[in-house]
Amino acid sequence: MYYCCGLTDKGIMPHNEDALLIGKSVIDSGTTEQELSAPFIAAVSDGVSGELSGEVASKMCLEMISELHYTSRTDLSGELLSIHSRLAQFSNENPDNRNMQATLCGIAVDERGNILTFNVGDSRLYRFRSGRITQISRDQSLVQLLYEEGSITLAERKTHVHRNIIFPAFGNVSTRPKIDISPITGGTEFGDVLILCSDGLSDYVSPIDMEEIMELPRSLPERLQLLLEKASANESKDNITVAAIVCC
Repeated sequence: MYYCCGLTDKGIMPHNEDALLIGKSVIDSGTTEQELSAPFIAAVSDGVSGELSGEVASKMCLEMISELHYTSRTDLSGELLSIHSRLAQFSNENPDNRNMQATLCGIAVDERGNILTFNVGDSRLYRFRSGRITQISRDQSLVQLLYEEGSITLAERKTHVHRNIIFPAFGNVSTRPKIDISPITGGTEFGDVLILCSDGLSDYVSPIDMEEIMELPRSLPERLQLLLEKASANESKDNITVAAIVCC
C-alpha cells in the first residue's frame, strides 16, 4: 500500500492553472488523501504562463492520464506522447484554446512496485529520505541549460530574467515535447516520501526549508500545508501544488 496526499491552491492568482492527479482522482482545488495499491500514477501539471487556457491544458492532461490502465507492459512514452497529440489537436480545433500547454511531472508505479518517473517542463519530483531532500527530476528550462553549461550560477538561476522559459510542453502545436522517463536514481526505500510540486512551491521554498518542515512531528497533510504557507510567506507569485507519496 502507498499513502498519498496532496493539495492545490490558486495562491495570489485569480484562478488555478495547476492540477493534481493521484490514482484516478484529478483535482484543481482543495486537498486529497488516499491509500493506493499498485499499479497507479501520480502527477502534477501546471498550465504554461503566457499561453491560452493553461487551466484547461493541465486538467485535461491529467484526466487523460487517469484513464490509462498502467502496468509493467505499458509503453509509457508512447501513451504520454499520444496524450500530447490529443491536447494539441484539441487546441488546434478550438481557437479559444489555441496552443494551450502544460508541464507534467509524475511517477508511474507498476503492479510489481517498480517506479518510473516522467517529466516535461519545470514541475518537480523530490525524494525525502532520512531528513534529506533530493531533487529527482531535471528541469527542462533555459536557466537549467545555462546552469549546466556553466554560464550562470545556482543563485543566478533563481533570479534570471529568463527563468520562466521552458522547453516545449504538453499540447505545444508546433514542437513535440521531449519526455524524460527513467527509474528513480538511488531507488526507493521503506519510509521514503516522494514529493511532487509545481514551481509555485519549488521556486519559493528552499530544500533546507523543505527538510525542516518535513522533519516536523506533524501529520503529512499538515506538513504539506506548511510547505504551501511557506511558499505564500515567501511571496509566491504563482499557483501552488504539492503532493506526497509514502513508500510503505
